[in-house]
Amino acid sequence: MLILLRFLPAWAVGFVLASLAHSHSVLWGLNDLGITITFGDWLFMIIQDAKGLLPTYGSVIAMALGLSFALVHLFFYIQQKHGITAIKRRISGLLFPLAGGLAFFVMLMAMQPILDVTLIAGARTTTGFITQCLSGAVAGWVYAKLQPTYHSNL
Repeated sequence: MLILLRFLPAWAVGFVLASLAHSHSVLWGLNDLGITITFGDWLFMIIQDAKGLLPTYGSVIAMALGLSFALVHLFFYIQQKHGITAIKRRISGLLFPLAGGLAFFVMLMAMQPILDVTLIAGARTTTGFITQCLSGAVAGWVYAKLQPTYHSNL
């Protein structure tokens, strides 16, 4: 139960950042085409995108982050079994963000061959793809900061 209380905020931050990045990428693309979008329309579209992406993209993000964070925990468990415990404190602040960023990377790369399309329009450019991966890294950072024994001084 406690791990869920640490996972949910990290997932929420990752999803919200990814959704915002997606929406802004699409809206800036429309703006570049000369389409005028009012602030109210911009805000409405951001909210609608988040609501629309939540059931699918939100679920996929939860699975990807859950798996990547579980692998980091497994790594720490194996180290502990071998008597190596000091490393947790030093690198957890790096491994969870790395795992979160890689989770988004793998998730987005897997969508293309499976579905033959990049579903997240905001990830179709290099900048958009990197922004999505950074959303995962931030989610990992949040998760690391919520770990009571894994806090890092980094």
